[in-house]
Amino acid sequence: MKKIILLFVAILSFTTCLAKNDTSVDGLFPIVSQGRQVWNFNPEWRFCLGDVANAESVNFNDSGWEVVSTPHCVKLEPAEASGCRNYQGKAWYRKHFVVPANRSEIYFEAIMGKQDVYINGKLATTHFGGYLPIIVDLDKFGLHKGDSCVVAVMADNSDDKNYPPGKPQYALDFAYHGGIYRDVWLIAKNDVFITSPLAEDRRDVGIFVHYANISTHSADVIIDVNVRNVSNKERRLNIENMLVDSCGKVIKRVHEGIVIPAGQKSVSQKISLRNPKLWSPESPYLYNLVTRVKEGSKTLDGGMTKIGIRSIEFRGKDGFWLNGKKYRKLIGGNRHQDFAYVGNAVPNSQQWRDVMRLKNCGFNIIRTAHYPQDPSFMDACDELGIFVIVATPGWQFWNKDTLFENRVLDNTRHIVRRDRNHPSVLMWEPILNETHYPLEFSLKSLQITRDEYPYPYRPAAAADLNSEGVRDHYDVVYGWPGDDLKPNSPRQCIFTREFGEIVDDWYAHNCINRASRSWGEHPQLVQALSLAKTTGEMFTSTSQFIGGAQWHPFDHQRGYHPDPYWGGDFDAFRQPKYAAAMYETLGSKPVVNIANEMTPFSDSDVVVFSNCDSVRLSLYDGEKSWILPVVHNQQYSAPVIFKGAWNFFEARNYSYVKKNWQKVNMVAQGIVDGKVVCTSRRMPSRRSTRLRLYADTMGKPLVADGSDFVVVVAEVTDDNGNVRRLAKEDVKFTVTGEGRIIDDGTINANPRAVEWGSAPILLRSTRKAGKIHIRAEVQFPGTHAPTPAELDIQSVPYEGSFCFIQQFNKKSSDNSSNITEKHNGTVLSAKEKEKMLKEVEQQQADFGISK
Repeated sequence: MKKIILLFVAILSFTTCLAKNDTSVDGLFPIVSQGRQVWNFNPEWRFCLGDVANAESVNFNDSGWEVVSTPHCVKLEPAEASGCRNYQGKAWYRKHFVVPANRSEIYFEAIMGKQDVYINGKLATTHFGGYLPIIVDLDKFGLHKGDSCVVAVMADNSDDKNYPPGKPQYALDFAYHGGIYRDVWLIAKNDVFITSPLAEDRRDVGIFVHYANISTHSADVIIDVNVRNVSNKERRLNIENMLVDSCGKVIKRVHEGIVIPAGQKSVSQKISLRNPKLWSPESPYLYNLVTRVKEGSKTLDGGMTKIGIRSIEFRGKDGFWLNGKKYRKLIGGNRHQDFAYVGNAVPNSQQWRDVMRLKNCGFNIIRTAHYPQDPSFMDACDELGIFVIVATPGWQFWNKDTLFENRVLDNTRHIVRRDRNHPSVLMWEPILNETHYPLEFSLKSLQITRDEYPYPYRPAAAADLNSEGVRDHYDVVYGWPGDDLKPNSPRQCIFTREFGEIVDDWYAHNCINRASRSWGEHPQLVQALSLAKTTGEMFTSTSQFIGGAQWHPFDHQRGYHPDPYWGGDFDAFRQPKYAAAMYETLGSKPVVNIANEMTPFSDSDVVVFSNCDSVRLSLYDGEKSWILPVVHNQQYSAPVIFKGAWNFFEARNYSYVKKNWQKVNMVAQGIVDGKVVCTSRRMPSRRSTRLRLYADTMGKPLVADGSDFVVVVAEVTDDNGNVRRLAKEDVKFTVTGEGRIIDDGTINANPRAVEWGSAPILLRSTRKAGKIHIRAEVQFPGTHAPTPAELDIQSVPYEGSFCFIQQFNKKSSDNSSNITEKHNGTVLSAKEKEKMLKEVEQQQADFGISK
């Protein structure tokens, strides 16, 4: 009876031990009374664009600088800012604060480019690279609780060939943007704490969760925990790990007593499970592993790791096996972190929404392009169930200097250490994408993935089939459908890293899979059908060919071309195109989507995307009707095309001659086993009469932390709510309450032109939770202009703690003369441009981009 009571108490206590702020910091989710303290360090940074003399000094007068919150982009950019229109150069950040606790460190998740970080005027670190954490220990500067401190950061995103990616931005296929563009945290620890593999630059420290003997019947969860004692005395500790299911029930608890002198010590504990719930994209079950370092009854340090138990095997000719079973094709997309206006400065909520969008598209894998993503993006992939290929930063550039190579190799080590506990990580890509590098580098990179993760079920190392050393040594090779059928086919599993691109010539970049949403219906339809064809090709080979990743689900900016990459299934604001509706058919949920707006210019052939058995299309309240089967190949469903179904003049006969416009409608029904399981309806939009507003939250509310934002969209509609896709208006937005429009008056954000029926803005929260009132009206109102729309949304309180001193904008009289602003000023002759483009084209051809 006593054991039952104790178990009940343990279960009950866990239900209240999770902290409300469900965001991981340095790999750990917070728990109540976890020992360490974590503050949100994003608010109240002073910012200045350009180089500033003596900006690191404690007494420097920064009162005239702009006050910003991180994540922050050095300069807001128009929605279409490709061709090196983004700012490139130095920028400064300064933050005044009072140290809230002893043994504190500042944890920058990433800062773009190369950085100098100063603490009270002293150089703390110089860091090279824009995608991995920078950690600054305040103890080394003699700072203790109650001390005043100024942290100054010089961030420089200008070209530099000495660290990866290294390529000049005018020749780059994506944009670096700039700034402290990910979260910043302040972490305080006791004198005994769990170490960090990134802070200590060692593999054998921190918390490393790995597995053995996984089956549907049992699994061993092995937890390696490393603890450091910085006190001057020996400590008697208890290392405790508690495995908790998704309902809050404690499944197992293990603990071990240790005696640790000054220094550090590791403990390895094992939890054996019966009938484990295994993680997969279809069922992404996560256990909560709660780790505590205790001295007596006091917790000195701890946190929670969300783990997914899964076995992965790449069996070459026999394909990819997950949890002991041959898995279906891996179909997904690549992902740049680029977003409209703010560049890379994307909050955690939008990272989650991006993963959810890709999940809704039926994708089960994402290849990071071409660098490690935000930690919250990785957390979302674990939660929502999408495999990830994590790439080392690099694209079409190699520097023979050993300094560059060593920095690439260090990046790979740190990536594995940062992301090793994520069940979503399926492969590492430890090389430089589409790059000619030497054999020695290829083998070193491969060995790092094995040294850093030497346990069973380790993620595979993947690289291009045509690169040095890959065919003979790597676990998975990048290739194409059909490479598995060639006489000299590789022995490994084959995956296509980028499919979908059909370019006419490299200089023009005209391409049928690239369609700006603003171009309207027909270009988007051509894009969707093109992507349907290339997606279908992913299902035509043997088991050895395991799938591919589309290039690229989101529109994004690039350096070497004046046009943005418009090949996304979503635009830069994450508004969907027809391609997104096409990809929804990859999912298990029955869908039927009509790709026809019934305008005078719509195609006569009506395309319907569905994964049902068949589709019934009806017009004019069912006066005309057709049924066509859906052709399936594994999880791929071919578009259903109803030839000549839409006829404008036939519809005009109902609306204009018979005065019965209500009959002009189109209904598609998805049929499974003879029953209608889903329906889609269309009517042609009539007169533009009103605006309609919605916030694209996807069920995740706006958080009042001063950094979070959500896309708010105004649509032009008729009286019946049908979107007027051909409307041309400029929409002016007004916001009152606890929200602000992201706009500086230079990027055409407000008023915003309507494109394909809608106009979006980005709405940022303040740090005060409350109501936000949004009003949208056409810029030029009139008697028959569309009427305004209003929308109220509510931001929710931030559940964590902030660390800042309130700042106020003041004009400065003595700093402005010290500012030297450097914009992207690279000038290329016509011959230089042609040579650069030919080099890019050739390098992509070498690695099989043009099939």
